[in-house]
Amino acid sequence: MANSDGFISYLVDSIHALGPVQAKRMFGGHGMFLDGLMFALVIDDQIYLKADKLTANHFIQLGLERFTYMKKDKRCYINYYQMPDECLDDNDALVSWCGKAYEVAMRAA
Repeated sequence: MANSDGFISYLVDSIHALGPVQAKRMFGGHGMFLDGLMFALVIDDQIYLKADKLTANHFIQLGLERFTYMKKDKRCYINYYQMPDECLDDNDALVSWCGKAYEVAMRAA
């Protein structure tokens, strides 16, 4: 299942407080970018936020799933974790979580 255009538009509009966020098609979904840095991945209308050694434990403690994909019959992991569902009902939380993921992207750059 692909992302719905309406969902992607909603996300871009909702997190505009961070700056000029762009959604780009990739990986069968969309990457969310700010200042050329990818901070979120959207697959099947599910948002995954970039994490690192400073932030991954927070996702894990909340029981949030790490993004995985299959490559040649092998499960692969990248450092993107599922965003809490309640963020879609609370714009301040959505912006805050996305902002932290953007900070991770800046540290990695």
